[in-house]
Amino acid sequence: MGLHSLISLTTTILFLSLLLVHTGSAQPPFSCDSSNPSTGSYPFCKTSLPISKRAQDLVSRLTLDEKISQLVNTAPPIPRLGIPGFEWWSEALHGVANAGPGIHFNGAIKAATSFPQVILSAASFDTGLWHRIGQAIGTEARAVYNAGQANGLTFWAPNINVFRDPRWGRGQETPGEDPLVAGKYAVAYVRGVQGDSDRHLQASACCKHFTAYDLDDWNGVDRFHFDARVSLQDLADTYQPPFKSCVEQGKASGIMCAYNRVNGVPACADFNLLSLTARGKWGFNGYIVSDCDAVKIMFDSYGYTKTPEDAVVDVLKAGMDLNCGSYLKEHTKQAVEQKKLPVSEIDRALRNIFSIRLRLGLFDGNPAKLPYGNIGPDQVCSKKHQDLALEAAQNGIVLLKNPDRLLPLPKSKTLSLAVIGPNANAPQTLLGNYAGVPCKSISPLQALQSYVKNTIYHPGCDNVECASATIDEAVRIAKEVDYVVLIMGLDQTQERESHDRVHLELPGKQQELLTNVARVAKKPVVLVLLSGGPIDISSAKDDRTIGSILWAGYPGEAGGIALASIIFGEHNPGGRLPVTWYPQDYVKVPMTDMRMRSDPSSGYPGRSYRFYKGKTVFEFGYGLSYSKYAYEVSSITKSVLHLNQSSTVADYKLVSELGQDICDKKKFSVRVGVKNQGEMAGKHTVFLFLRKAKPSNGSPIKQLLGFHRIFLKAGERAEVEFELSPCDHLSRANEAGLMVMEPGLHFLVVGDEEYPLTTIV
Repeated sequence: MGLHSLISLTTTILFLSLLLVHTGSAQPPFSCDSSNPSTGSYPFCKTSLPISKRAQDLVSRLTLDEKISQLVNTAPPIPRLGIPGFEWWSEALHGVANAGPGIHFNGAIKAATSFPQVILSAASFDTGLWHRIGQAIGTEARAVYNAGQANGLTFWAPNINVFRDPRWGRGQETPGEDPLVAGKYAVAYVRGVQGDSDRHLQASACCKHFTAYDLDDWNGVDRFHFDARVSLQDLADTYQPPFKSCVEQGKASGIMCAYNRVNGVPACADFNLLSLTARGKWGFNGYIVSDCDAVKIMFDSYGYTKTPEDAVVDVLKAGMDLNCGSYLKEHTKQAVEQKKLPVSEIDRALRNIFSIRLRLGLFDGNPAKLPYGNIGPDQVCSKKHQDLALEAAQNGIVLLKNPDRLLPLPKSKTLSLAVIGPNANAPQTLLGNYAGVPCKSISPLQALQSYVKNTIYHPGCDNVECASATIDEAVRIAKEVDYVVLIMGLDQTQERESHDRVHLELPGKQQELLTNVARVAKKPVVLVLLSGGPIDISSAKDDRTIGSILWAGYPGEAGGIALASIIFGEHNPGGRLPVTWYPQDYVKVPMTDMRMRSDPSSGYPGRSYRFYKGKTVFEFGYGLSYSKYAYEVSSITKSVLHLNQSSTVADYKLVSELGQDICDKKKFSVRVGVKNQGEMAGKHTVFLFLRKAKPSNGSPIKQLLGFHRIFLKAGERAEVEFELSPCDHLSRANEAGLMVMEPGLHFLVVGDEEYPLTTIV
């Protein structure tokens, strides 16, 4: 056998072994094996070198065709360099999921812990909980990879777009409408998933969808063709802050650019957005991936570019690195041959791409010897993680109504219970979208039956759409029992990716079912709502035959158990709404109107608690408990802030002109005393808001400055402290998108209490 034939055979064997590893053997793919001198001696294999040097060396060894092959999410192996294939598209929104091609539950691992959908986890307002969820997801992600059931370790989560419009089908995936909350969630989740080391990633998180993406399909406008017209002011104080936090504090290793255009420019082709802002201003150090086929639609769907090659050129020159889809694989070479695209732009993208794989340890030899290499299948669906899923569901569920203390229900062996509604026995509904295979599946009905043996179940409707309802039978059952729990709301047929809602009411005949059952029941009924978005339940809120209302979001695999534990008083609810619940007539507002601020001259009501001036069903932050909590501000270190070094008082001052030194020196703290005046221990969230005495120039009506989650025993008092920076917390965005400080009287708001604070600039 000649040397050429031997090399060819060796390459073929290596290719087949890499392919076998890549497609699901028990051994995860790795490169730079020290036992293989033909691949282990490359500089990109030397762990002593900086990641940037290793990535540069690796890219320099690739041919043009090999380079182009790596620009898409399904990257093939490069056998001659011992580089395995890699799948960039995996999902882990609220648990490791087989929603993308990168994860397979076809081996020893059959499932993964399914945590509550993000909107419900957000309702806990507990950054520590969010971080622990991220840690659990990152651990399970690495375990699935180590077991050979993952083709990659890059997960396209979290979704941190603000929940701007209550009809948005993907609002369920987000931490809600407040940019501060979304940013804190991003930081906690990303740091949990990625691990404690910036150099070595446990798994890679990716903040999406950058930016101003919050419409899927409404009134003939879809996300692929939507041009989001956004003011610089709204970009600065609403749409961009979560991503800024994700990059600067969370140190996310990935960003996904969105389908939509922003002020006429496709997000994935916006140099100002990707390169000047994310990389330049925020110091982003990772890879930027397109949403799937977002490059393709630039030419194919709305003709933003004249040719496919121009689309490739635009996104790579803007700073995008990776294409979800195949468009770059199909058209990049022609762009180079037509001299529209220098190879240096491809090299730049590849250095960013391979830097992530290097940080994941996939070029450090056998992964079993690496810091995360020994995380095994026993870490998936562990008792610790399943207990965490239950804790997250319990702490997120929001008690919306309980005026006469109907809840908690008594525990009695003689009790009879009716459980009615289309969501009562639907464990899949608990999961929400982007869910994988849960470790266990227990419906609310099954969980309630474990408390009350004498339980009668009736669905009431044929499904959540409830076009057909068997109301007479439900009424008959309700008359015969001591208590009735109705479990209703929405599911993924009503709200999901590519499907926005058209109204805010209960679907079909659900309201008719609810009203008729409540009217005949012996006692006021308990209403449980499963949904991602808000529902106008104004009539139920005011109806005395409906004694208690719980909103449970999509509470994950342990959601049924969590609901039952709250209904029967084994857990004290403490969740708070992360979104405003609007009345039905809000649907008059076009979903395509991106303005946050109200416009009285045209009747535009504004969006979110920060700017909306209309009536609400429930306000942002609303949530009851079985306990009552009292507040008092025990100390404020400064009640007057002098931010001007001169004697001249200005109308405003740019934060950038004040300088970081002054901003740091003028920090102050607020201490708030909190007492649990109830008879049950519970977790409670303390909110600190800011309100201007005389709002002007687009100032928010009020603005969340911070929040703390605390646990208090019955009768216990504790204090929480808020550290505030005037430049971060007392500034606002002007019409040019610049942060400014204004003089005048402000009020710090805690519960119903207000405390004055004066700024002088």
